[in-house]
Amino acid sequence: MFLFRARKRFGQHFLDKSAIINKMVQAINPKAADNILEIGPGLGALTQQLLPYVCQLTVLELDRDLIPLLKERCASLGELIVYQGDALTFDFLSLTDGVMPWRIVGNLPYNISTPLLFHLLDQASGITDMHFMLQKEVVQRIVAQIGDKYYGRLSVMVQYYCQVKKLFTVKAGAFRPPPKVDSAVIRLIPYKVPPCRAAIRKREIAAINE
Repeated sequence: MFLFRARKRFGQHFLDKSAIINKMVQAINPKAADNILEIGPGLGALTQQLLPYVCQLTVLELDRDLIPLLKERCASLGELIVYQGDALTFDFLSLTDGVMPWRIVGNLPYNISTPLLFHLLDQASGITDMHFMLQKEVVQRIVAQIGDKYYGRLSVMVQYYCQVKKLFTVKAGAFRPPPKVDSAVIRLIPYKVPPCRAAIRKREIAAINE
């Protein structure tokens, strides 16, 4: 039962289906030594399932009012490190020395998913992989190949930096409140060396907001 009303201004839709949460945890395949950071943990549905697998789990939450609830729910499960802030401006590299790069996960709000992806790609040197729940259409655009109707700038930019794979689709009913569209889970693995060389400037990346 939810004790917290989702806030539209934060694009909150709380994952509420255990089968989907378990499937996402299996896809992430967390290990004890992993340096995992969850963006937008919300009420902790995914957080509570990940935390027992790792020595510690770091989360980044924008909504200050959710943090006490999150800490309470995770208190007995392991070491939870909580940062309050906006993922769109957060310096993820400042939290790692590069020896233990991040594995980043999250159920991302639809309204910020594309600019957030590009913000993360700009810090890809400190990231091992990413597993995200995104709007299904956004995932289709990311994984699209030449000739596909979804193929475009988002496909080119993300595939330049990462190996991409759509893992599974999630129906709107898995969330509370349910969004108006379906979602999908995607895996992104940044290349250590891009498969091709291109002159892509930071301002060009920042300008893409599809």
